[in-house]
Amino acid sequence: MSGIYIHIPYCKQACHYCDFHFSTNASQMQEMVDMICKELILRKNYLPSENPIKTIYFGGGTPSLLSLAQMDQILEVIAKHYSLALKEMTLEANPDDLQPSKLLELKALGFDRLSIGIQSFDEQILKFYNRAHNAKESMHAIALAKQAGFQKLSVDLIYGFPSPDHQIWKKDLEIALGQDPGHISSYCLTVEPKTALGNWTKKGIFQPASEDFAAGQFEILQDTMDQSGYIQYEISNFAREEAFALHNTNYWKAIPYLGIGPSAHSFDGQDRGSNRAHNAHYIKNLQQNQPVFEVDSMIPMDLLNEYILTSIRTIWGTDLAYITERFDLDLLKVNQEILNKLTEEGLVENLKNHLVLTRRGKLLADSIAASLFIS
Repeated sequence: MSGIYIHIPYCKQACHYCDFHFSTNASQMQEMVDMICKELILRKNYLPSENPIKTIYFGGGTPSLLSLAQMDQILEVIAKHYSLALKEMTLEANPDDLQPSKLLELKALGFDRLSIGIQSFDEQILKFYNRAHNAKESMHAIALAKQAGFQKLSVDLIYGFPSPDHQIWKKDLEIALGQDPGHISSYCLTVEPKTALGNWTKKGIFQPASEDFAAGQFEILQDTMDQSGYIQYEISNFAREEAFALHNTNYWKAIPYLGIGPSAHSFDGQDRGSNRAHNAHYIKNLQQNQPVFEVDSMIPMDLLNEYILTSIRTIWGTDLAYITERFDLDLLKVNQEILNKLTEEGLVENLKNHLVLTRRGKLLADSIAASLFIS
């Protein structure tokens, strides 16, 4: 189930916490779209030929800033040059971009899933994050998307904002679930160096929440989702069973995908690679028929460790039989001591030859994965 990811590197304004690659200067938007189309053509043979494209994901940045004509331009190139067997087509969108007419046009283009960047329903937190929408617009956008016929919706929320208690976070979850989106992605507020938040923290203007406070909010998230019938199918992703994100699941299961646009990453099943995170460089190089993609060759050990890192975060866990077949390695035997310790501590279970994190283990996912790496 190969997928295509399209990175649209533009935003209306810079969120104070975000370190993704984007620009608030969209003067070259059409040139960027033209070069995205060119890269799609140049790299049409990147993915294994036997794998038809089953998912397309427009991310960013804010891809909902594209005009319908620009989206259509990209999709026409994909349809012309790739073998398609589409099962899901996602657009990341901000609530303030989702007007009724645009939603209907998005549906007509073939988008069947929207990932809406809400982050919080608290007005003061939204202002602090420098979001371009308010809580009322968020709820209205979800309602409009449903009216337009979108049955697959996801909303993004951020936890870990430093507050006196957990009431704001509990209210965010209550409001989000009240909209009945079917899928919620939730991430901890992190302080990245090259952001406004990072600068404020360095100057002592902003004091991040403690690890214990953030962990408490994560546990509240788990409890609330569980009580609402949402499955934690990946550490940060909760959904009803029929609403799991197919495209993102590809990443966690080590399935090949093609990333197009500045900063986009790709994986062909053997090696990874990425495009430089620089808009002007991306446009100029493609205009001059120069490469923008750099391969990061991986040895089997790299692939194995990466598979452990991503797979153990999911409800399906790390497939031990797959590791034996692909890497000729018995992970249980090689890591017997550490796995016995993790099992005794109630952090990992072996379920039908899959290593799966327990509820407690999900709080320590990255460190558990690292402890299982092969060096």
